[in-house]
Amino acid sequence: MNYLVDLFFPPSCLACSCILHDNEIEICVECRHHLPLTNYHFQEDQPLNRLFFGRIQFVASTALFYFEKNSRVQKLLHNLKYNNQQSLGITLGTWLGLEMKRSLRFETVDLVVPIPAHKIRLKKRGYNQVLTFAKAIADILEIPCDDSVLVKTKNTKTQVFQTKEQRWNSVAKSFKLNSNAVVFKKHILIVDDLITTGATIEVCSKVFMLGGVKKLSLATIAITSSLFR
Repeated sequence: MNYLVDLFFPPSCLACSCILHDNEIEICVECRHHLPLTNYHFQEDQPLNRLFFGRIQFVASTALFYFEKNSRVQKLLHNLKYNNQQSLGITLGTWLGLEMKRSLRFETVDLVVPIPAHKIRLKKRGYNQVLTFAKAIADILEIPCDDSVLVKTKNTKTQVFQTKEQRWNSVAKSFKLNSNAVVFKKHILIVDDLITTGATIEVCSKVFMLGGVKKLSLATIAITSSLFR
């Protein structure tokens, strides 16, 4: 049956829509070679930390890709977020997780926590696209992943066309901890899909610090490339 399905509806690359060859899964070889990797996890100066300098101190921080509009990365994120391609989250999380493990910067992390979706949006979409990505990273690092400790209390509007100030106002006071005991004196790895201004990460980080977290680290699928120009 799978052979017949593939014969009449061949799987296509989730980054460029080209038909995949027999040895390709979800992302074609061409796209894998041209996706804009950041390699932040191997860099001594921790470039992503500079984005939060003076506000949040991360032990380690990384992003798998640089993000630009109308790019392969945007299409990957769109498929993951809106087209229920949750297996793509596993693929990307495994990819980044293996590199994070090689870098040794994340070896003291105690718990992985994905940025949550509001219950209304979760019910509408049916899943949190960040969770599968976060779980895959946790599996590679061999540490637990908890998607219940951090809760989104306000169903904020999409931030795509908002300014940095508007994004901050939108997410301020939108998150809370379910239990301080779960994160108290622990090293937490915050995981998200895309960082555009860093407003969501900053708000969630401050919630964690108020909850008694000892250390914070950060991992995301992509970060807007313009932040580092």
